[in-house]
Amino acid sequence: MMSRGNLRICLAPNSRADFRPHTSYPVITIVTPTFNRASTLPRLYESLLKQTHQDFEWVVVDDGSSDATSELIKNWQQANAIRVQYIFQRNAGKHIALNTGVTHAQGDIIFIVDSDDAITEDAIRNISDKFAESDHAKLSGLCFRKVKFDGTLVGREIALDSIYATANDAGKMFRGDLAYVFKRAAMQGNPFPQIPGEKFVPELYIWNKISDTGNILFFPRIAIYLCDYLIDGYTSNFTATLRNNPKGFLLFYIDQVKREKSPLLKIKYAIRAFQCLYFRAAKLFKRKALKN
Repeated sequence: MMSRGNLRICLAPNSRADFRPHTSYPVITIVTPTFNRASTLPRLYESLLKQTHQDFEWVVVDDGSSDATSELIKNWQQANAIRVQYIFQRNAGKHIALNTGVTHAQGDIIFIVDSDDAITEDAIRNISDKFAESDHAKLSGLCFRKVKFDGTLVGREIALDSIYATANDAGKMFRGDLAYVFKRAAMQGNPFPQIPGEKFVPELYIWNKISDTGNILFFPRIAIYLCDYLIDGYTSNFTATLRNNPKGFLLFYIDQVKREKSPLLKIKYAIRAFQCLYFRAAKLFKRKALKN
């Protein structure tokens, strides 16, 4: 066990009943979108092998990789140490890869883990136990903490064992990335929009919609996710991402204007929305200029 303050990391609790009785199908599906991450996938795979609770499957959605990803996954499937599905698709963006993963998932619970990250040894056990302990009929999902590989907590420490919150409010409360776990039905009912010519939609846009369908129970003191930010990661260049995906961001910012109660935040998101309109017009102008 490793601990930092009141945060629990890799602490396996006593065995309890699972979210549903054991069947030939896994309770939990880990969905991992990946693009040219053959160098980091082995770290995630090793963390899955170490799970104290093995009732899960791993669905890897390859978003058009040109490296050795397919060979790696094939070897792991042949090893048969854990259940692995591998789906290859043309490069369409992480959000579409998530849609694909949810479509192929067999578990009732979806845990999204990026290909350059890993999970704690008790992650699956914690997810299973917390769903079993909760009134899961009213839940759309759970949420846990992320820590960096050196054990540093991502975001603020919160002195609560659990709290219900929306994804939008949680972002302000924790001020850092969180490890969301959703019911498959909630994700199936709220897929990411597919926008021609764009490859990114902010995840919070969908997490907020899922929050609208049912409660999300947060566990501020339980970390299940190990992460680090790579220079070429999805979140590394906000301005370039916004410029290349103005329609996806526009959906998000218009939705944020409607959700926010703070006048200052409403103004901030409205300005971002106008920025998206500018970038969208610039893309259209450039496309027409190239045709001429």
